[in-house]
Amino acid sequence: MTKRIVVDPITRIEGHLRIEVVVDENNVIQDAFSTATLWRGLETILKGRDPRDAGFFTQRICGVCTYSHYKAGISAVENALGIKPPLNAELIRSLMNVSLILHDHTVHFYHLHGLDWCDITSALKADPVAASKLAFKYSPNPIATGADELTAVQKRVAEFAAKGNLGPFANAYWGHKTYRFSPEQNLIVLSHYLKALEVQRVAAQMMAIWGSKQPHPQSLSVGGVTCVMDALDPSRLGDWLTKYKYVADFVNRAYYADVVMAAEVFKSEPSVLGGCNVKNFYSFQEIPLNKTEWIYSTGIVMDGDITKVHEINEDLITEEATHAWYKENKALHPYDGQQDPNYTGFKDMETVGPDGTMVKTKVIDEKGKYTWIKAPRYGGKPLEVGPLATIVVGLAAKNPRIEKVATQFLKDTGLPLAALFTTLGRTAARMLECKLSADYGIEAFNSLIANLKVDQSTYTTYKIDKNKEYKGRYMGSVPRGVLSHWVRIKNGVIQNYQAVVPSTWNAGPRDANGTKGPYEASLVGMKLQDLSQPLEIIRVIHSFDPCIACAVHVMDTKGNELSQYRVDPITVGCNL
Repeated sequence: MTKRIVVDPITRIEGHLRIEVVVDENNVIQDAFSTATLWRGLETILKGRDPRDAGFFTQRICGVCTYSHYKAGISAVENALGIKPPLNAELIRSLMNVSLILHDHTVHFYHLHGLDWCDITSALKADPVAASKLAFKYSPNPIATGADELTAVQKRVAEFAAKGNLGPFANAYWGHKTYRFSPEQNLIVLSHYLKALEVQRVAAQMMAIWGSKQPHPQSLSVGGVTCVMDALDPSRLGDWLTKYKYVADFVNRAYYADVVMAAEVFKSEPSVLGGCNVKNFYSFQEIPLNKTEWIYSTGIVMDGDITKVHEINEDLITEEATHAWYKENKALHPYDGQQDPNYTGFKDMETVGPDGTMVKTKVIDEKGKYTWIKAPRYGGKPLEVGPLATIVVGLAAKNPRIEKVATQFLKDTGLPLAALFTTLGRTAARMLECKLSADYGIEAFNSLIANLKVDQSTYTTYKIDKNKEYKGRYMGSVPRGVLSHWVRIKNGVIQNYQAVVPSTWNAGPRDANGTKGPYEASLVGMKLQDLSQPLEIIRVIHSFDPCIACAVHVMDTKGNELSQYRVDPITVGCNL
């Protein structure tokens, strides 16, 4: 007899995501469904507007990915108009990208995903002196792990617990059997969790140096950047460099060490040794370091075969809506994308409740439409995007920087290359992508300093001919994976605009052929220890770092009510 588990909402993500799974009598997941339950929209808003405004609007798609969409909107229009920004502008954009990655990945691991690995209540039982000594096993120079620091951290959290409230750590599945860290290891990660709150503030300041503020920076413009005086001010350059070194130091002494520790402890935990059932990976070059080199590589790896990297044929990229709440089901290229809504709702069924008993709830119509996210495909096949794709494609392309950090990590952990194709590997890949910026972002900074000595240009002039039609796109790898913006310009204004975002690739539903996207496929075959505490589901989905606000964007410009819906916060499986 099968049972259905509903986790709604998946928390500690951007946006609203619902996961439904069907388990057999042995609690093994037989099927899974990914549903975006809320939607928003900017693509329709952009129609008829000046294309130079695209970046300023698209950065409002999400409050986390603001710079990614900002740069994408600006770059898509530059591509359409045939504009090549000066090298200084490209390098400043690189420094903003480095700032974003250091901020985004650090926050994700510690404040969003880390609690899937770290049991906070266990840390209260730890011996701070023993934990301090243990930290040297994973780093030659650990940070925030002195016995006095760990004692203070333990006391701070214990005060929450004594009041009967763990504050920001409340309402999670503490004590779950799939937690593997010892009390001392949990205390180390908890200390880094609190330290990362300070570090992320500095990383945000790095972005603000070039963008005037964070989130929603303001210094990019079609043709270049506007932060000219900042680039020419030695004190501003020095300020960024100082903050960069501070954040990079935390990445290397804490983030890297904690993932090495997780690899050692969780390498025998079955629930993190799967979670990668779509082994097609898509990455695109990003972060130029000079005139010819980029940190990331471009290409596609199919079926997990890293002996070959395939060139990208952009004509093969489509989105379809067979199982998404839109009217047009056909697979359309993004240049021709449509988003007219067609909401069909949920149906009644009994599912497993938080106490293990059967309860009545709303479930999706799995044979019909069940999400606001479309299904992107490449030549009809699903692709995973994100840091794991960055590392896998980089290895296939023999990218020297990626080979160096990935090879060193596998050596430090003793893991085989195949371990990358797991939930554990996906989590490690995000750390490695962060380390790439921590180790090599300085090259872009040095290139900027060198180029400013001979060339101070930051902007390229251009003209929009209203009698011409243009089309162009941005494509690049941002923190959650490959992002692309596609624009058509006619009569001097935007005729059509589509954003195909990382979480659309990963969180999309099955297609017309019944082929699952990466989220759904990643859960199939995993066994749950406790149906009322589906931590394993949370851990797998968090490893992708979902951004649902990015993945869904549609609206009715006349303000008509299209549908009503409610997210019940006490529905099955709620967690921190």
